[in-house]
Amino acid sequence: MHDPAWYTIKEADQIDSPALCIYEDRVRENIRRLLETVPADRVRPHVKTNKTAEVCQLMMDAGIDKFKCATIAEAEMLGMIRAKDVLLAFPVVGPRISRFLHLIKKYPDTHYSCLIDAVEGAQAISGVFEKEHRIADAFIDLNVGMNRTGISTPQALGLYESVRNLKGIRITGLHAYDGHIHDRDFEVRKEKCLAASHDVPALKKAIEFLTGYSITLVAGGSPSYLIHAQQGDRECSPGTFIFWDKGYSDGLPDQPFEYAALLLCRVISIPVPGTICVDLGHKSVAAENPQPRVFFLNAPGATPTAQSEEHLTLTVTNTADHYIGQVLYGVPQHICPSVALYDQAFVIENHRITDTWKVIARRRKIRI
Repeated sequence: MHDPAWYTIKEADQIDSPALCIYEDRVRENIRRLLETVPADRVRPHVKTNKTAEVCQLMMDAGIDKFKCATIAEAEMLGMIRAKDVLLAFPVVGPRISRFLHLIKKYPDTHYSCLIDAVEGAQAISGVFEKEHRIADAFIDLNVGMNRTGISTPQALGLYESVRNLKGIRITGLHAYDGHIHDRDFEVRKEKCLAASHDVPALKKAIEFLTGYSITLVAGGSPSYLIHAQQGDRECSPGTFIFWDKGYSDGLPDQPFEYAALLLCRVISIPVPGTICVDLGHKSVAAENPQPRVFFLNAPGATPTAQSEEHLTLTVTNTADHYIGQVLYGVPQHICPSVALYDQAFVIENHRITDTWKVIARRRKIRI
């Protein structure tokens, strides 16, 4: 008897397309593989990839109790499931400061912290919290070469000294994200990663000497998490590992993870010989990368040629191999922003639909 491919869904005819499908057994396996390489107490997964309470709960069930996130909604999702410790790793400015304070008040079972990289930002946070007789725990965000946010490592001690006496803020950690380092060759990646963070341990010790207490260092993402984990003095924060995607599968051959989330779509037209059209447009798969933005497991030779809001046309070798209504299973080039395009996910196990999970943190606001 022919054994169906792992990704096929027996009740696919019950799923309107395009749709996000999460394979729960493979999610559990990715968590297991992560914890084979780094202890649970030294990992702080970034939830920007999954944005789903049930997936975060699976990590908590496996012993992971610290997380990183990028939005207030993601932070609130983690509060709703009583995650122990959450770092909001995004600049907290403007109205986001009061939302962050409200978050802390509403979810007292979760310890929250945020980032700062400038005196002005720290003063703004401190001012709001001091009025409420509260203290915001904050990590100094270090720019280790990505040039997106953060202060350079040599300037960070001066920043600490400038904000240490603010009454509404307390420095409890350092954050060093090196997302610009993703070389395919592991040894090249390791060399660049260690060079980028070379001065960070000394900075950590200097701040600890001034504070009189230990602070936490959170570093890296999926490409560099194992390198940071091996240093022993920091938490690492991979995110994409939970679902994996085509980009990292091709670009990081040393990583042990497997595809755990796919996009289901259908052939909706065969306009001319050699061309098929599927219902997977810009609104259904992350469009920030050039084509190909998706790879089809059951049509590996299909090559994207054009995409619009709701349509994706593909060049195929033999049109006769395809038919109207045919289900295709796609691996996005970048899974994180693809997940954010869906309100819910179909949960698949043993080729069956077992549940649906809300992608609750795709929203800009849940309650707060």
